[in-house]
This record gives sequence, structure tokens and C-alpha cells, in this order.
Amino acid sequence: MTAKRIKVAITRQLPEPVETRLKELFDVKLYNSPQPMSQNQILDTVRYCDVLVPTIGDRIDKHVLENTGKNLRLIANYGAGFDNIDINYAKRKGITVTNTPNVLTEDTADMAMTLILSVPRRIKEGVMQLQDDGWDGWAPNALLGHRINGKRLGILGMGRIGQAIARRANAFGIQVHYHNRNRLPNKIEENLEATFWESLDQMLARIDFLSINAPHTPSTFHLINSRRLKLMKKTSYIINTARGELIDEDALTRMLRSGKLAGAALDVFEKGNKINPRLKELDNVFLLPHMSSATIEGRIEMGEKVIINIKTFVDGHTPPDIVLTN
Repeated sequence: MTAKRIKVAITRQLPEPVETRLKELFDVKLYNSPQPMSQNQILDTVRYCDVLVPTIGDRIDKHVLENTGKNLRLIANYGAGFDNIDINYAKRKGITVTNTPNVLTEDTADMAMTLILSVPRRIKEGVMQLQDDGWDGWAPNALLGHRINGKRLGILGMGRIGQAIARRANAFGIQVHYHNRNRLPNKIEENLEATFWESLDQMLARIDFLSINAPHTPSTFHLINSRRLKLMKKTSYIINTARGELIDEDALTRMLRSGKLAGAALDVFEKGNKINPRLKELDNVFLLPHMSSATIEGRIEMGEKVIINIKTFVDGHTPPDIVLTN
């Protein structure tokens, strides 16, 4: 079968340059909406296509995979994460899964650093004061925050994004500490001026900022739970640009409301876009709508990776970004 006859279905509206190139190469069915497909729409879609291009917000679970047509052989995920797909069941059905890794590292690290800088300096409160016409002018004790230089940053998950954050933190005079499943080689630790902690609990008790950069897996669900939150200093802050499920959000909310944590900046949430309303009420919480990776350059690069994965697969070769199962 030629590439032009390959039926590719896209579950979400993608950047125009990406869709244009896909249409040039394949028989593409677009979904012209920024809103996600319903599960019923996804079920209808997988019954006719050869290649499915979902996004990280689409649930491609066992039920969906059980109802695919006989032609679906590739799921080219538009996203670095792939916990939205039942990888093991897809493999059992002979369906290859790819993703788009190593594209959004710098963009996500930029946003994490932005949040590390913003929350202790009370940027959100300052903006709101101006917007509400509540600023009476400079005063010695107005909106006093905390200095960044010399503070300790704990990085949970020292992969590409964690290391990119560490490089940025070094430039601001922040001490870098990290906990990771595996310790980094000595040379990388030296370059990043990073201190490894084998015990997450011990690191949490000694840091001023916690940046979460680990994937969501069964072992990392609620990794930052009530017990661990209580280990942190009252003056510490939590920044999460990874996955919302890593934090017990109810426990975090209780700690913030009671003043047992200084603040938090969250770009992701435990229940997707259903945000705990109590978090929204807090002045010491900075919330963003999952936009850490939202750059034009990054979104187009993701699309280019999707196209390369599909084209390579259609040509009979192993896609460069194939997701391997355990």
C-alpha cells in the first residue's frame, strides 16, 4: 500500500503546517475542533483507519483497542507522554505505538523556572492588585516575597527536563539537589553542580523548592502524599509541570490552606481540567492551564516527529520513536 493511500485519523486539531504536510503525504481525516473527541467518536474513528494520531488527552484504553478495525497498525501519539494508551494491550494486538520525545525539554524547563521565580516573589498577587485597581503605590512592606539566590531546589526526576531546569537554576545561584531512580554519572553531577539524595524523604526535609519532573506510573501515583508533604519546611514551595497524579491534591490543598507550606505553582492537576476549587481561592497558589509545552516551535516539531514515525512505519522500517513495553 502506498503512503498516499494510508488512512490517517487525527483526534484533535493540530497546527496548520502539520496538518498541511500530513494531507500532502497521506489520506488524512482531520478533526477540526480544539476540543477532544468523545470516547464514542474515538471508537468510530479506530474502526476505519490504518494510523491513529491521538493526543495525550485521548484515552486509548483496552476497550478502544478491542474495537479497532483490522487495519489499525500504528498509533502515532502526538505527545511525549503515553500513559493515555494501553501500551501492553496494543502490543498484544500487533499495534505499534510511537510518541514525540525530546522536543519539549527546553520549553517545559523554561516554564518550570518561570514558576520557581514567580511564586516566592508573589507575582500573581501583584498582577491582581493592579488589575483590581488596588495598588496605592510603593510601600516598604508591600508584597514582600523571598529571595531566590542561595535557596535549595530539589528536583524529583532528573531526566532531560530535570537537567535543563538544573542548568537554569545554576544561573540564578540556586543550589541544586535531586532524587532520581538512578544516580547520574559523576561528570553530569559535576556539570550541574547537583547533589544526589537516595532518600526522597531526606531531600524533602531540606529544600526550599520542589520541582516535580517524573512520569506518571503506578509507582509514582501520589508519590508526594500527606506524609511527605509534612516533611517539607513551612517556607517551601512546590512546582509541578509533569503530571498532576504525582501529588495528592487534597493533601496539598490542606497544607497550603493551613499555612504549613508557603505556596505552590501547578501546571497540571490530578483530575485533568477539573481543578479543586479550593486551590483557586488561595493567593499563594499559581495555577496554569497545562501550558508548559505550549510554544509554536514545539508543537510543530511534535508534528514533524509524528510524520517521520508514520512515514518510516509505512516504508516498512521501525519508527525512530517506538514505545517499548516492559
